[in-house]
Amino acid sequence: MCGIFAVFNYPDDIHAFRRRALLLSRKLRHRGPDWSGCKISGNNILCHERLAIVGVDSGAQPLTNDDESIILAVNGEIYNHKTLKKQIRSDVSFKTQSDCEIILHLYSEIGKDVVNHLDGMFSFVLLDSTRNRFIAARDPIGITTLYQGWSSSSPNTVYFSSELKALNEECDKIISFPPGHIYDSLTGEATRYYRPPWWDGEIIPKNPINYTYLRESLENAVKKRLMSDVPYGVLLSGGLDSSLIASIATREAAKMAATQNGYQEDSDERKNTYMSKIGTITFINGLHSFSIGLPGSPDLVAARSVAEFLKTIHHEYTFTIQEGLDAVHDIIYHLETYDVTTIRASTPMYLLSRKIKAMGVKMVLSGEGSDEILGGYLYFHAAPSAADFHKETVTRVKKLHTSDCLRANKSTMAWGLEARVPFLDKTFLDVSMSIDPEEKVFREGRMEKYILRKAFDVSTTGGVRYLPESILWRQKEQFSDGVGYSWIDSLKESAEQHVTDEQFADAAKRWSKDTPATKEAYWYREQFESLFPQEVCTESVERWIPRRDWGCPEDPSGRAQRVHNSAYNNAASV
Repeated sequence: MCGIFAVFNYPDDIHAFRRRALLLSRKLRHRGPDWSGCKISGNNILCHERLAIVGVDSGAQPLTNDDESIILAVNGEIYNHKTLKKQIRSDVSFKTQSDCEIILHLYSEIGKDVVNHLDGMFSFVLLDSTRNRFIAARDPIGITTLYQGWSSSSPNTVYFSSELKALNEECDKIISFPPGHIYDSLTGEATRYYRPPWWDGEIIPKNPINYTYLRESLENAVKKRLMSDVPYGVLLSGGLDSSLIASIATREAAKMAATQNGYQEDSDERKNTYMSKIGTITFINGLHSFSIGLPGSPDLVAARSVAEFLKTIHHEYTFTIQEGLDAVHDIIYHLETYDVTTIRASTPMYLLSRKIKAMGVKMVLSGEGSDEILGGYLYFHAAPSAADFHKETVTRVKKLHTSDCLRANKSTMAWGLEARVPFLDKTFLDVSMSIDPEEKVFREGRMEKYILRKAFDVSTTGGVRYLPESILWRQKEQFSDGVGYSWIDSLKESAEQHVTDEQFADAAKRWSKDTPATKEAYWYREQFESLFPQEVCTESVERWIPRRDWGCPEDPSGRAQRVHNSAYNNAASV
């Protein structure tokens, strides 16, 4: 992924503004440390901070067509770019090996309908000077981040940026650009292009479970996300989701090594540089896995077990409570949110990402999305009915861009590390979200995410063992809990020290909207405003609050749920 910053219809001298634009774009350089680019056309400017994953030696952005009438800046990866290349009707000469260049040429042929043909994670801005038109789009679920802003001093000027921090000093209105939408300057509106059949949560699906189809759709999702010209690895918490991704990736990496480290889909396929020596680590015939936790944490123990089973080259890191607390302020700066559960979970991910990038790895696979899709969070036990269960999964998937996707993107990109999330593959989403929720709900002998576990159990895989039984049927442990229970406890204790009783009692006076309900939430809100003092900055923040109408506690931690310590009939009861 990368960082993009663009301004369209700038009212004054655009060339004089160039220096300012470059300074604003520089605030995103952690997202793209490999190269910077800038293009001016008319009264428009597009800036790009590049993280090179595919087409490393070419692919610098912004990209242009031959006469530079179309300029494109992209943050993301287009997994089906080779297939799309074959579908282009005109005789197009590609300038780079970048997977993103296909957007430019496909737009030339079919206009903004290009978004309906892309399989990947992306945010992009495109200027078509021949039509005096610009468009901006964001991937269906919002895996990548994108913000849109305006200034009342020049209402016809539109700003776009990968992060809030490049806009808050220029704009007095900022929104998080909605996922699955495309903005067109010809209409001045953003319209939804992504609307799968399951998007309307009121329609309850009735499809029976097909374990083979579910398993194969996830395997294909992982396979396509191994598209890389740089060393990569997997984040491994030892939970079900990251462990399945690691298991599938290990199998695919072995196939790649067996075929000279490159897919042989066509004769000119560039070989994957999986055998790249970076520093003291040689990436050859083995997948690297990474885990983090407090010493002795549940996740470290479980991840070690998975790594031994899969024979990954495993890297285990520990952090201290003080190191985590010292990082909170920086994390709020990078996350651009004050949501409690997002900050809790982002801290270890942020610390781990720094370690990974220092080793020369630039891309990792991660397990976000599964709990939203399949109702894996422990509070789903309290769902009143299967219909309510399904509606909540749809709601949580729609809101992923405000929580887990935001965390995965910004915690890793703070260090120039790209995270890819196979569970949010469009095909896997369509398969899993269309299953009758009666198959997903908890009942006697069925724990959370039963159907996913069952799809990879030896009873449905023809005897192939993807994971140890103890991991395949391990109870859900939210990441912020699994790194060590004392982590959340320490955050609460630290908030008690920073926020007095008198301050907390006056929280509603200070913030009449979105009032913090705990001292921990107050502490995060206060730090957020010290970094982003403009009132407009809070408009893009959404907090996740548990379903109080289901009887769930205020604290979003999985450990706070009543079922956390319940015993499950696991592998023996399937």
